[in-house]
Amino acid sequence: MIFELRQYTLWPGRRDTLIELFDREFLESQEATGMRIDGQFRDEDSPDRFVWVRSFPDMEQRAKSLAAFYGGPVWQAHRDTANDTMVDSDDVLLLRPAGPAWDLPTDRPPQGTVEAPATRFTASIAHLPEPATQAFRDFFAAEIAPTVPVIARFETEYAWNTFPALPVRTGEHVFVWFSRGDAPPAVPALDGWLAKPIETLRLTPTARSRLR
Repeated sequence: MIFELRQYTLWPGRRDTLIELFDREFLESQEATGMRIDGQFRDEDSPDRFVWVRSFPDMEQRAKSLAAFYGGPVWQAHRDTANDTMVDSDDVLLLRPAGPAWDLPTDRPPQGTVEAPATRFTASIAHLPEPATQAFRDFFAAEIAPTVPVIARFETEYAWNTFPALPVRTGEHVFVWFSRGDAPPAVPALDGWLAKPIETLRLTPTARSRLR
């Protein structure tokens, strides 16, 4: 599986506009092309940031699915409205699983659902000086995973971007994990593995997020 962790910076006050449009128009229409929308979130610490995750069986299917969606009628009908909410949509990490991925429900809340769940997730992004090694994975399993309710872990996917119209971040080595609840306590031993301070995103799901 291939995953994208996408962070959009929006114009002030426009996040709910994008979320309403996204939950109404861009879930089933994207999944009809062969991708999966794993979750979409508000960033609790940044009122103008929208975060979402989508996944694909492989890089070849990613190219086909993205071409079908962005060249298709739903995006063409609503792209101007969506793009008008965005300052930047290029903060994208291309990832692959580094362990069992999350166990997502088969169905998401139906069209028309407006009440967001009260759950919270934390995404932790560790920047490493080199691609994740087995030694780091073993450290994570022994020192980090037992301390927090980790539901999925990922690392950088280095494959060529098969849909260049949508940029992804390159030249980075990251290890990302999602956990339920608030940000976990710091683990001082982690610092020795990092190239720069860890990024922490406190996320609340939107009303129709599959991950909830």
